[in-house]
Amino acid sequence: MLGMLRVLHTADVHLGARHADLGNQAAAQRERQFAAFRATVDLALAEQVDALLIAGDLFDSNTQPRRSVERTVAELKRLTDAAIRVVVIPGTHDVYDRASVYRAYDLAAMAGLPTDSDRLVVLTPDRPDVVFGILDLAVHGFVFPTKRAPRSPLAGFSAAADGRARWHVGLIHGSLAIPGKTDTDEVVFTTGEIAASHLDYLALGHWHSTQRGQTGGTTWAYSGAPEPVAVDQDRAGSVLLVALEERAGVRFVTLEERRVGRTRFDRLEVDAGTLAGQPALVERLASLADPDLILDVRLIGVRRDDMDVVADEVERELADRFFRLRVRDVATAALPDGPLPPPDTIAGALVRDLQASIAEAEASERLDESLELRDALRLARLMLDGRELAL
Repeated sequence: MLGMLRVLHTADVHLGARHADLGNQAAAQRERQFAAFRATVDLALAEQVDALLIAGDLFDSNTQPRRSVERTVAELKRLTDAAIRVVVIPGTHDVYDRASVYRAYDLAAMAGLPTDSDRLVVLTPDRPDVVFGILDLAVHGFVFPTKRAPRSPLAGFSAAADGRARWHVGLIHGSLAIPGKTDTDEVVFTTGEIAASHLDYLALGHWHSTQRGQTGGTTWAYSGAPEPVAVDQDRAGSVLLVALEERAGVRFVTLEERRVGRTRFDRLEVDAGTLAGQPALVERLASLADPDLILDVRLIGVRRDDMDVVADEVERELADRFFRLRVRDVATAALPDGPLPPPDTIAGALVRDLQASIAEAEASERLDESLELRDALRLARLMLDGRELAL
């Protein structure tokens, strides 16, 4: 559409990640991450976007073998050969310090571009922005030479008086301020600062789940990781197709989420009280088998005394049916029936103290502690009832 600017936004690709939590699946997940990156390039070419924006952590660390960087640049070269601009900022994993991968390797030169080319640009503290005259677009990168920022990346910034381009887009790798949650993060900025920036679009990285919002006249979004980097990232796997358009003097920014990753994440809660036993749980989970699925299973509720499930055995039995299966047993054992001992007795005081401790642990969401206390209460009740215990 005439007058429309279209960019593809990604971040947190984390090429070369070690994946210590995935065991023997680590190498496979690294290849999935590269496949998602290649799919992002494929999408940019298919959609004929004007630019690809990478908002930090293209690489998982600054320690990358040359062959891995060359492999990455070969994908970016497919874009520059098609006259699609690429803008990259360092993140908190591939931070722009003295050991930065972006200091060690000149990506533009590796792509065969002349020194004055603007088709592949890495924004740094020394080059904070780039203006694409043919696109009427200025891209601002807010980058520090240290992992921990000395101030907000948006402190004092405003594009309102910048007449170099019609459209102004920003790139930040950091956290939107959430009191009590992001106070100790390395790079933090506020919604007020976003509004004061007068950017048309702010492309964010660092949070691996897709999120979006608007404050003032600025639309902002986290694209999320194009492929999950950890086993609990249930909103990863996509990139954002961003369209910027002005109609009748009013500016519009629209976002479209596009899937590029293979790995999916899902959670399942199973009421232990409904299970006939471990074979029944295995059969139920087997029906959900998917080699691209990370499945996080929690056994909840109250289990019968005769029901025994060993989570590790279930995981091993079904390991080849999923990309990753995790089973956690947080179900509680049923307490014996019957009246409580009088409160003025030692037994009665013990039972009530345990009940109070359980309530406190659950209110504070100390799950492991509450489960241990429940087991202690169950054993105490059984012993007080004079039942034999099979230990």
